[in-house]
Amino acid sequence: MHSQYKDDPRSVMTLDAGGTSFKFSAIRGGGAAIQSFSIPSNADNLERCLSSIVSGFQRVRDALPSAPVAISFAFPGPADYLSGIIGDLGNLPCFRGGIALGPMLEDKFGIPTFIKNDGDLFVYGEAIAGLLPYVNGILKQAGSPKQFRNLFGVTLGTGFGGGIVRNGQLFEGDSICAAEIWLLRNKLLPSTCAEESVSIRAVRGVYAAEAGIPFEEAPDPKTIFDIGTGRASGDPAAAREAFRQLGVVVGDSLAQTATLLDGLAVIGGGISGAWPLFLPTIVEEMNGCYQKPGGGTFRRLAQVAFNLEDPAQLEAFITGDKREVIVPGSGRKLAYDALPRVGVGVSKLGTSEAVAIGAYAFAISQLEVSKIE
Repeated sequence: MHSQYKDDPRSVMTLDAGGTSFKFSAIRGGGAAIQSFSIPSNADNLERCLSSIVSGFQRVRDALPSAPVAISFAFPGPADYLSGIIGDLGNLPCFRGGIALGPMLEDKFGIPTFIKNDGDLFVYGEAIAGLLPYVNGILKQAGSPKQFRNLFGVTLGTGFGGGIVRNGQLFEGDSICAAEIWLLRNKLLPSTCAEESVSIRAVRGVYAAEAGIPFEEAPDPKTIFDIGTGRASGDPAAAREAFRQLGVVVGDSLAQTATLLDGLAVIGGGISGAWPLFLPTIVEEMNGCYQKPGGGTFRRLAQVAFNLEDPAQLEAFITGDKREVIVPGSGRKLAYDALPRVGVGVSKLGTSEAVAIGAYAFAISQLEVSKIE
């Protein structure tokens, strides 16, 4: 799928929107067209914030050797992404009551503007040029008849985001609320949502509680990971427990999604670099069991879950259960893989690059659709 974009000469302007700063860039052919730059978001004042967005894109356009064909970027929700209207945002408090950001940019620059959730664009990028083609390439090279078409992506950072690609297409939902994985029930804290155990604040909170220190003194997740792996001083048991709890809740959430989506799962976001301390727990949780009312257990998933970052598990995942079956009444033989499975791996592109590729590909695909219509 990536081949149809990597040689495309068209440029698309992009934006990575954060609560304190906006990072601007442009993509051409699936790669960076200019040097990215950041400017303050002015998140507490709508007029200044919108001015920052316009001036940032103006600077991008001025740096490009040829005119861009579209604007495409990720922006926080809630939002009506199809209409380009942004709702009431937590980390950008100046957005209140519905701000028509997409139409405003179309008026200013005279080109189509596409806005999506970062989780959606992350998984779209990974489906085009990341984990999905990587796994399918290994399967094909190994002579396996198995190929995957569906991908669920999660981002672990300030919050717990998600996105779905089905048969190469981004799945958005009728109310633009698909893949809101953060709102699944929290296995460890059933009265609240999964995000309360899957976020930067959650990792810091568990570490603080286990280490017996105030929350304000808890380090960032990167330092907690270094403590847990013996590369920094602190409480290693508390660090490992912080990531274990994250792994339990992510694993439970992914098991629920896998029962409905049946595809690969990819993990990105700022916390994803700590995967050695939580990915084994995720897969263990997905391979767990339910209790039968009369005693005994049964698997919670029809598929077997594999950790794609573990060489032994990756080999077993690729090998599968290959067989040949004879078509009754004839001598014909067919290849058959009898092992239903789901693989969970870490982003092959890096979260920012995946989002950028996803934004570019989405814009180009929509421009092609508009030509047909």
